[in-house]
This record gives sequence, C-alpha cells and structure tokens, in this order.
Amino acid sequence: MRTTPLFVIITALFITSLITSNIIAVKLIGVAGLVLPAAIIIFPVSYIFGDVLTEVYGYRQARLVIWLGFCCNLVAVVAIWVGGLLPPAAFWDGQEAYDRILGWTPRLLAASFVAYLVGEFANSVVLARMKVATGGKWLWSRTIGSTVVGQGLDSAVFITAAFAGVLPAAALVSAVLSQWLVKVVYEAAATPLTYALVGFLKRREGLDTYDYDTDFNPLALSG
Repeated sequence: MRTTPLFVIITALFITSLITSNIIAVKLIGVAGLVLPAAIIIFPVSYIFGDVLTEVYGYRQARLVIWLGFCCNLVAVVAIWVGGLLPPAAFWDGQEAYDRILGWTPRLLAASFVAYLVGEFANSVVLARMKVATGGKWLWSRTIGSTVVGQGLDSAVFITAAFAGVLPAAALVSAVLSQWLVKVVYEAAATPLTYALVGFLKRREGLDTYDYDTDFNPLALSG
C-alpha cells in the first residue's frame, strides 16, 4: 500500500496519544470514587486510532504503526532519562520535581512497554479477525470487542507487572477492573466518532482492507 497523507496523519495522532499518555500518567485523579491515572483522558484515543488503522488499512499497516509507536516512545523515554542525568544549572531548582514527574522506575517502564505491545497487538488482531468473520458488518462490535480484549490485557499486564507484591491482591484486581471498565466505556462512547472517521477514510482512500491471508505474527516483517 502506498503511504498517503491521511495515513501519516492517523499514524501521527496515534503516536502522539501514546507518548502524551505516558507523560501525564504520573498524575492520579479521582473520578466517581475511582482513582485513575490522568492518562485515562487520552490513552484510549490511541486504541481508537489503532482500530481505525486496522479497519481501513489492515493489520499489516497497523503492525508497522504499533512498532513505530513503540520505537518513538522508547526515544522519548531515553531522552527524558538522559535529560534527568545531565547536571542542572546552578540557579535551577527543579531537578527534584523533574525526577519525580518524569522519572520512571525500571519496573514501571518495563511494565508499560510490555502492556502496550500485548494490548495493542491483541486489539488489532481481534478487530481484523472479527472483520473477516462478520463480512465487514457491525463495526461497533469490532471496535468494542477488540477494546474489551486489548484494554483488558493492557490493564492486567501493566497493573500486575508494576504493582504485584506492592499492592494486596484485592487492590490489584480492583485497579485492573476499574481501569478496564472506564476504558471500555470510553471506547463505546466514542463509537459515533469512530464510525465517522472510518467512513471518511474509506471514501477518501478508496480502501476497505480485509485480512484474509494475513500472517498475524507481531514480529513478521511482511505477510
């Protein structure tokens, strides 16, 4: 598939949503009695754009974008880490704040990267397979169904890998379920927007890709 301006725009929005969510995730907010990371306002958007990429351009293209997002996020993390190591100017008193807000522990960082890959690839594979199974009907079932699986795995992997042994089992389960529920509700509420964007892109790009003979291996370079 040739690269089009619209594909580049969707890719850029996907990656921007991902990196932004990782930066603001350090802040915890209280919503309806739930404690959630501030990233909840934009991280689900990356799944919406992931759905759009798979639905319109197919799993092969979505796979490339998922890995591109991983690499871009890695670049951002390394740059932030190096920035923290550099000696501060004598008059600058923000080093402690910088380290607290932008500093990631190795465990949290590893949990975030693994959860991203597991969740995004699961989301894309489920949507692509459901599209073939439904003959392209009922887009809402694919976007919500893939989110239930992808976001569920993302939340479970991250919370467990990051906080197992730190939080009691009941708190871990509660954190996973609350984040999972909020993300799925978010995706469901955004369904009209997803429909509009998918419809627009299919008309403008002249594409409606079905992954009949696709190799769903995340590491495959082609096929």
